[in-house]
Amino acid sequence: MKGLAIKDVAERTGIAAGTIRMWEQRHGFPEPERTSAGYRLYNEHDVEALRRVLALRERGLSVPAAVDRVRGAGMATDRPSLFGAVAAGELPVPSQRLTKRTLLAISRAIEDETMSRAAAPVVIGAFQSERNYRAVEHRYRAMARTADAVVVFADFDCLAAAAGAPAEVPLEADDALGNEWAVVIDAPGYSACLLAWEQPRSARSVVADRERMFEAIWTLDPHAVRRAAQVGASLARRADDALGDRVEGMLAERPLAMEQPTPSLTSVTNRIVGYLDA
Repeated sequence: MKGLAIKDVAERTGIAAGTIRMWEQRHGFPEPERTSAGYRLYNEHDVEALRRVLALRERGLSVPAAVDRVRGAGMATDRPSLFGAVAAGELPVPSQRLTKRTLLAISRAIEDETMSRAAAPVVIGAFQSERNYRAVEHRYRAMARTADAVVVFADFDCLAAAAGAPAEVPLEADDALGNEWAVVIDAPGYSACLLAWEQPRSARSVVADRERMFEAIWTLDPHAVRRAAQVGASLARRADDALGDRVEGMLAERPLAMEQPTPSLTSVTNRIVGYLDA
């Protein structure tokens, strides 16, 4: 078996081997492989996760809080899917089959609510293609004027991360996110997300663009929204370490949107109905 010994991990992270063993015993983190003789073997993901725990500790988080944060966000490496991260979470959100027409109405409602009431949000968007994003780029630029961060994913040619504008992150050819639709808003007083993946269809089937079918979930639950935002930050890290660090740092330091969801739910639902009835 190939891997890194604990002394190698200690050298690369600056965390004492005894501390790594203690975290494993107390928190089940990290989770190394074992040789037949019982020796621990670590990999590059373990090294990166430990470095991130250390960075969060330096920001003032306790060890359990830092471990939970990294354990939650780190799933993006193994499951690079915003939809999958929330659908398979500890409190999974039920999904339903929706048309693109309905997804557009929900997306616009969430975005409108963000522009009208959300203070300093972290915004994550996934658009499949650059063409889809360019059609609504003006909306995301408007959100970027008051947001702490706006990150959008599509098949861009290159990374673009200008100050005061949405960070455009290119997707890799085999990314699961390339088949997904996402609008994630994580703000201290308001949280919402819409996550969907497009269902495959027969090459013979001819479907109008707005009638394309997606498996979708949408929720105002702050825990599910934070999970999606963390995974989005981890995916951004693959393209730009500084961008991923910045967004993860923002999420680590802000409280969950713990207000009662009823006012937000009523407002967003009314906006959805307005778009569907237009």
